[in-house]
Amino acid sequence: MKTKFSRSWVKSRQPRKQRKYRHNAPLHIKQKFVSAHLSKDLRKKYNRRSMNLRKGDDVKIMRGRFKNKTGKIEEVSVKKTLVYVSGIEIAKRDGTKARRPINPSNMTITGVNMDDKMRNKAIERK
Repeated sequence: MKTKFSRSWVKSRQPRKQRKYRHNAPLHIKQKFVSAHLSKDLRKKYNRRSMNLRKGDDVKIMRGRFKNKTGKIEEVSVKKTLVYVSGIEIAKRDGTKARRPINPSNMTITGVNMDDKMRNKAIERK
């Protein structure tokens, strides 16, 4: 039986093994993929370059169809490594609206939701 996941894949430069690593990674590793860069003013404030995305954060989309749109994060799917942002919807053929998931690498955090105590502790540690 083949193994489902191996740490050695991350060392490989082959794109197929990188895709396999990201797809088959367990949730505690996929959580690290759901992060984005901070805006310049937040970078100075928190002395960090990037941060994990949480529900309630304000983000600006930097790439793709919804470039330069801003909104609040409604849902973070760690399993699929996708983020749903308020106001980002597509019109379906029957006329209904559907939420459009965005890849976390295509966004920048412009406002941080500090309601979570664990997040506060993580920022203070750095």
